[in-house]
Amino acid sequence: MRRNKNTSLDTTVTDFIILGLPHPPNLRTLLFLVFFIIYILTQLGNLLILLTVWADPKLHARPMYILLGVLSFLDMWLSSVIVPRLILDFTPASKSIPFGGCVAQLYFFHFLGSTQCFLYTLMAYDRYLAICQPLRYPLLMNGRLCTILVSGAWVAGSIHGSIQVTLTFRLPYCGPNQIDYFICDIPAVLRLACADTTVNELVTFVDIGVVAASCFMLILLSYANIVHAILKIRTADGRRRAFSTCGSHLTVVTVYYVPCIFIYLRAGSKSPLDGAVAVFYTVVTPLLNPLIYTLRNQEVKSALKRITAGRGTVNENK
Repeated sequence: MRRNKNTSLDTTVTDFIILGLPHPPNLRTLLFLVFFIIYILTQLGNLLILLTVWADPKLHARPMYILLGVLSFLDMWLSSVIVPRLILDFTPASKSIPFGGCVAQLYFFHFLGSTQCFLYTLMAYDRYLAICQPLRYPLLMNGRLCTILVSGAWVAGSIHGSIQVTLTFRLPYCGPNQIDYFICDIPAVLRLACADTTVNELVTFVDIGVVAASCFMLILLSYANIVHAILKIRTADGRRRAFSTCGSHLTVVTVYYVPCIFIYLRAGSKSPLDGAVAVFYTVVTPLLNPLIYTLRNQEVKSALKRITAGRGTVNENK
């Protein structure tokens, strides 16, 4: 994408108009309710997972569930960055967002999203060690190392978000100011720049698309080794439990990475399908995470029962 730089101080954009998702006017109320319910359920579901991991000593001492708790925390914040703004699209409220608000939304979206990308890779590495090297697992993945790896993921995500924001908003924006998308994201914002965006598109391709694709390939490689190790387990119950634990993570990873790679490896795309795909991994995936991990993970369900039973005992003693 190339534009001629023809901006001046008196034509600099001070706010943007987010056009949102295309939708029939008669479905506006229904869509408002759908996304509002999705947001509430996402917050409650991930909060339940977070509190369960924190409250149960058997869970918060294990790296796998520390990572799951961090994932739930990320999902809650990522959903809060995206969905409330999306809900406004289905109300008579102004679709305008200040320039600084657009900068903040783009930063936090990519900061949280990339941190989540790295976290999924760490979760796959944790499962690889637990299943393929069970005797060395306590030494290779302990609480201290898990904390260091998670901190590294947060720092890497923050650096990624800062790079993308700096490169995107160093460009001049002199009009038009209508973002044909439901959030301030890089491809949609770059279309409005009054300058050459070739470098930005190249960085987006490498820093987002290639990194996401590389993380996805590392995860698939981990799971190829995991499946090979699981097939060597002699007992059917052992194989079932291993597949159940790993299946939950692999399901979540697939529904997150595939749409992400689809969008960011297609620089300059203006396909209307991009919006629907982006809604899936930014809105639906944070909702699915607690459902998948709760319904398919026996240890989480057992922890919920223990916590519920403990509260019931306390109430009876009172």
